[in-house]
Amino acid sequence: MESAVKSTSSYRQEQAAATKERIAAAAQRLFARDGYSATSMEAIAKAAGVGNRTVYVAFGAKREILNLICERWLERAGARALASEILAEPDPLRRLRGAARWLTVLYSTDFDVVRILDAAIDEDAETRTLLRAKLRGRARVMDSLIASVEAHLAVPLADAQAVYRAFAAAGVYGELVGDTGWSAERFEQWLADTLVSQLWRSSDGRE
Repeated sequence: MESAVKSTSSYRQEQAAATKERIAAAAQRLFARDGYSATSMEAIAKAAGVGNRTVYVAFGAKREILNLICERWLERAGARALASEILAEPDPLRRLRGAARWLTVLYSTDFDVVRILDAAIDEDAETRTLLRAKLRGRARVMDSLIASVEAHLAVPLADAQAVYRAFAAAGVYGELVGDTGWSAERFEQWLADTLVSQLWRSSDGRE
């Protein structure tokens, strides 16, 4: 009897998790197509094929759907594991080039999420707080990648980190890859070469 209860409970949890994923996937499509602000919880429910109440019970607020979308994006990109892998690279020049790889993998995994996050930053205070926390997390990873090569930089660390963050602006990737038609591989090569030319101390004798 106890086993049957546990089995039923497990099944319900799996169903609830699957429903949340379906809602988040529907919401992402709508956010990308219509904009975050213009997309209502009711529209999300309709697109996901569930009742309005189901969406509110599963998430409570639209920003919580956005939070799950962001987390799933980071998981698909393997962003945390990739950052650790790059930081463990013994060659500092490869670490600097790895910073370009990290950003390219993140953006090429699902650039729609990047656009959605940028568009949602001007929403209500709670949404802004959530997104700023996400952006701070991304900035910490980016800053750590550049800090790992501080001894080889041609410019002060803070300036080097600012340059990297500037190239990470969504508009840069969007213009070159989305609008101009560059491949993700070309973008990574360009960014890696640019970071080396702008930040690497040439007296190291390596390019």
